Amino acid sequence: MLYFLLYEQLQRYISPFRVFRYTTFRTAFASLTALFLCIALGPWLINKLRQFQIGQYIREEGPKSHQKKAGTPTMGGVLIIISIIIPTLLWADLRFHYVWIAIGALLGYGYIGFLDDYAKVTNRRNLGLSGRRKLVYQFAMGFAFAAALLFMRAHGEYSSTMNVPFLKQFKPSLLIQSLMGNQWTYILGVAPFCIFVSLVVVFCSNAVNLTDGLDGLAIGLMVIAAGALTMLTYAGGHAQLADYLQLARNPRTSELTVFCGSMTGASLGFLWYNAHPAEIFMGDVGSLGLGGAMAVVAVLIKQEVLLLFIAGVFILEAVSVILQVGSYKLRHGKRIFKMAPLHHHFEALGWTESKIIARFWIAGLVLALIALTTLKLR
Repeated sequence: MLYFLLYEQLQRYISPFRVFRYTTFRTAFASLTALFLCIALGPWLINKLRQFQIGQYIREEGPKSHQKKAGTPTMGGVLIIISIIIPTLLWADLRFHYVWIAIGALLGYGYIGFLDDYAKVTNRRNLGLSGRRKLVYQFAMGFAFAAALLFMRAHGEYSSTMNVPFLKQFKPSLLIQSLMGNQWTYILGVAPFCIFVSLVVVFCSNAVNLTDGLDGLAIGLMVIAAGALTMLTYAGGHAQLADYLQLARNPRTSELTVFCGSMTGASLGFLWYNAHPAEIFMGDVGSLGLGGAMAVVAVLIKQEVLLLFIAGVFILEAVSVILQVGSYKLRHGKRIFKMAPLHHHFEALGWTESKIIARFWIAGLVLALIALTTLKLR
């Protein structure tokens, strides 16, 4: 909106407004807008959540030290989503489909999280949607996103090939071209791609959700991940940088930089209130929404492999739960960790909450730097 007004309409009369043509400038403004919007609206939302008695319910099998957090306002992810969408609408060029797809993923997965949080509040216990029902909703969203990508590919707006670190000539595609030429086998030809995309998005959204167990842990890691994605989206949409780094240049991804900048600013703003001791929790509406948006952006800019590093800590948390559940079922009650997800294991070892959070943030930062370093090592 402001991009259209300030640059496309007014810059012919006010020449300094030409600066709004630059993605970096608008990304900086979007980040600051998201940051201050989140900080400004935080106290109002916290008071409203307390007024409506929308508080956190702590699972009984969790650490006993967490019982004191019961009643802390939750569903703060609504604040994060608002603080991402408004700056994006204000500062991005909304003629690019990529921006709307990212917003759609944020809202779609955020809505699934909202349904889960709402069920917990109405049931007055830490049990929302059933796991199966939640996965059905998530995979439905994932397949819808994959279908949108196939539609864009048919119109030359998206490439299904992936970038692989260290192997610049190896660009695999999960589409089976030999089967896509026939209408009767088309579904089989696109099935591997759709399944892969859906798994990436669903896994990442749940990984962020599982990590959201300590004050500021998930949102602090999201600041790092969103910051790394901001750099990747800018590099992929910049002609000279993409050529220098040997990336598949796609000018349509440049406006995703504004979205990722907004996500970084909103995450920082929410951390203001979510830092230990937390005044508000993001809930599933925030964790599922942020995780889904992060994965969708990575798929759009063809950096699914680098997502292993950018979301490395989130992935480790999710894998720890999978291993724990698998071990418990296959080894007749034997556990690998004292408690899962992984951050609870370290709590059981006696680490303080603040120490776990700080060290996980450091690990997330190191992994994000490794991801950015691989851009030139191709």
